[in-house]
Amino acid sequence: MRIFITVILLFSLILPAQAAVMLIYHHVADNTPRVSSVTKEELRGHLQYFKDNNFQVIGLDLLIQQLQQGLPIADNAVVITFDDSFENNYTAAHPILMEFGYPYTIFISPGSIDDRVGPVLNWDQVKKMAADGVLVANHAMHHERMARPEPGESEEDWLKRMEQSILQAEQRIKEETGQSHQWLAYPYGEFSNALEALVERLGFIGIGQQSGAIGPATKLTRIPRFPAAGQYADLKDLAQKLRTLAFTITDYLSADQVISANPPTLRLRLEIKDFLPQQLRCYAGSEVLEPVWLDANTFEVTASKAVNRGRSRYNCTAPSLSKRGYFYWYSQQWLN
Repeated sequence: MRIFITVILLFSLILPAQAAVMLIYHHVADNTPRVSSVTKEELRGHLQYFKDNNFQVIGLDLLIQQLQQGLPIADNAVVITFDDSFENNYTAAHPILMEFGYPYTIFISPGSIDDRVGPVLNWDQVKKMAADGVLVANHAMHHERMARPEPGESEEDWLKRMEQSILQAEQRIKEETGQSHQWLAYPYGEFSNALEALVERLGFIGIGQQSGAIGPATKLTRIPRFPAAGQYADLKDLAQKLRTLAFTITDYLSADQVISANPPTLRLRLEIKDFLPQQLRCYAGSEVLEPVWLDANTFEVTASKAVNRGRSRYNCTAPSLSKRGYFYWYSQQWLN
């Protein structure tokens, strides 16, 4: 076994990672909430790091094409995205990204732009960005919470309302920019099994805010993204996330964000080829969760205490055998 692992590690420097990392930004400013912001200097530092370390910054359109068609994913691929339609995406971020020549995507809520809600882009700015090659995609019509019905709302009425929000936003984007990619970034990263089913039925791709790498088996209604703002803007933290791999998950047995029990149980079935099962660890905050293996490919974890109200997460990792310094990473967001 030791000889086998040693041979794999000798080849690790030439093996492609077969994984992409998608980053999510919001504000690019020094006078906005730090938790969702990077400064212009930090953004420039990130882009320079990608360039200096031979990361391939690719468009989300190329990544989606590779996933849908089963094509190889570019080694060390990075996808850049922005959420929430903020005007500083145009005034601060756009010139820097154009300077580096890097493609990126903005997820916008057309209703917020139409109604001038907050410091948001206007349509002239969106059109100028689109003309420069920026991909413009769907963040729901009014940035509403989408994962579950409102109190007193039936599931049927909720699903109709969500369908209307998705399709109306897509239509407004097409009217203003000519683009219609059918990619939905869930507001707040919140979704549920029922919402995923709707997204799939409508022919859309669903993109979350749970952290993790993207690989050939990534489910196209819950594509993960790593945050790159606030405390996560530090290059040491970001550098490790850029060197993550995607678990090959074959069944999400118990992984609905909307919890039915507290603490919730995460149960996944996955392929085990490039990591040792005994090295897989999950975390609920600072608590280490020892996986319970139900069979050779299925594990579950449950925290010892109830998760907090609102959003919380379990994160699961395992070191790669074939890629020195790389870790498999999966994050499960919970909505309580």
